[in-house]
Amino acid sequence: MGQHRALSDCSQVFRFAVASGKTDRNIVMDLRGALAPVNGTHFASITEPAQIGELMRKIDGYGGGYVTHAALVLAPLVLARPGELRHAEWSEIDFDAAMWTIPGEKMKAGREHMVLLSSQALAILQDIHPLSGAGRYVFAGTYNADRPMSENTVNKALRALGYDTQTQITGHGFRHIASTLLNEQGYNPDAIEAQLAHKDHTVRGVYNKAKYLTERRAMMQAWSDYLMNLKSGAAVLPFRTA
Repeated sequence: MGQHRALSDCSQVFRFAVASGKTDRNIVMDLRGALAPVNGTHFASITEPAQIGELMRKIDGYGGGYVTHAALVLAPLVLARPGELRHAEWSEIDFDAAMWTIPGEKMKAGREHMVLLSSQALAILQDIHPLSGAGRYVFAGTYNADRPMSENTVNKALRALGYDTQTQITGHGFRHIASTLLNEQGYNPDAIEAQLAHKDHTVRGVYNKAKYLTERRAMMQAWSDYLMNLKSGAAVLPFRTA
């Protein structure tokens, strides 16, 4: 984490230099991929932009159930843990504030967590609302709407798309993809950790629930835009250039 923090600090210095006309580019972008990912726990995932674009296109063309498809599309945009995603309730979604607030009792760290929703994430939730909005769960079970979808649903869908969930991608792997690329792009490591709701026992980890919200909102919108560009087959470029 120390190296990633140094990279982020340098990136901020160069962004200021670009904005003030002292230089014409952020040379920290040349170090993309130079540092190892910060997440010590391994979950199968892919991190090459071209492969991510292919994954997003395959997800877009998923031919299974609509609820499962919505969960697949939303997962890489919100970076929640699979269990948090499948237990999402409509009462936790604030469309006006573009925020999903997960109660502490559902969170691994036991703290209430705010998930910032990009315009793309909001659109997915609005699309699925007519289907499950009258019930409790956003992703209701196929055979029992009073229960959330099965914990294996997303991984089963990924396997149906041709992915090996042992070596390539899992529902949890979307978090690793984002953590890797957001750190490589020089985003504030604390904002990334806050978005991922990683438990941190250091002094830095004791942040109030509203900290980094503005920074995280901009970061998650940029991330969603980047994924949509990859899906469309656009040129693979850094999504943070200053």
